[in-house]
Amino acid sequence: MDLSIVTTLYYSKPYLTEFYSRISAEAEKITSNYEIIFVNDGSPDDSLDLVLSFHRQAPKVKVIDLSRNFGHHKAMMTGLAHAKGKLVLLIDCDLEEEPELLGKFHQIFQESTADVVYGVQIARKGELFERLSGAIFWKLFNALSSHYVPGNQLVTRLMSQRYVRSLVAHKDREVFIPGLWTITGFEQIPVKVKKHSKGSSTYTLKKKIAQFVDAITTFSATPLVFNFYLGGIIVLFATIAGLTLIVRKLIWNKALVGWSSLIVSIWFLGGLTIFCLGLIGIYLSKVFAETKQRPFTVVREIHEYQETNIEQDYCINTNN
Repeated sequence: MDLSIVTTLYYSKPYLTEFYSRISAEAEKITSNYEIIFVNDGSPDDSLDLVLSFHRQAPKVKVIDLSRNFGHHKAMMTGLAHAKGKLVLLIDCDLEEEPELLGKFHQIFQESTADVVYGVQIARKGELFERLSGAIFWKLFNALSSHYVPGNQLVTRLMSQRYVRSLVAHKDREVFIPGLWTITGFEQIPVKVKKHSKGSSTYTLKKKIAQFVDAITTFSATPLVFNFYLGGIIVLFATIAGLTLIVRKLIWNKALVGWSSLIVSIWFLGGLTIFCLGLIGIYLSKVFAETKQRPFTVVREIHEYQETNIEQDYCINTNN
């Protein structure tokens, strides 16, 4: 197999026919020995039925149907674990990233020694809030993370098989895939491209906040270190304040009166304690999830024309 193309499905039906036509035409320019892997991430619409019709018409189409919605990043990792091509293209099917990028990336790949060619947005798409929140996300993440991750990366990337094998070898159950792309290493070439906007996004504000928390707590221990130093600073100031009160009482016989300052101090320290305990709780929940060693996706059924040896480390196939 020369080329594998991996994409995920979630409310994707309006784009699938055009995507399939364009990506197939682009793949044919490179090789006739390719496969297109559609991973159905529990899409509530009729995306699955449509790609199954593609599968019935073309043996190059493989459909991996997950048992429920597990999330975009986990679905991508599941698809990559099933890719057999010497080269693997990962791309979203919503046409925000043009399928024709395959040809452009392939040319750059052939002219270099890199294992990855990936897209980076020339400028973030969307309204002011989306652009601003995206910029803040990457600034905060890289400020707190122990690994620098390039911001504004696209999903679209052309990868060697050895890179993909190394990528799916990560055992994280809490998946932040841009971080995994980076820490996997190898030579990677960024290419500036324009990302189109389809209007509404399935990434709601709630999902973006959850992704930020997952990203930080998965890739950085900085918040825990910050808690340690913050606690030390508070103890230092509390000690100084206590000594000051003792000195004022012993030397000048003056004591600080009033309940307001006391209540404010209690509220501040109480809120800070709850925040720190909550942060530690998030990290403990990550450890708990990892120690259970549950597969992060469950495959209901795989639709393909030939039996293949499938990596079982990241998914369970219940179609037995």
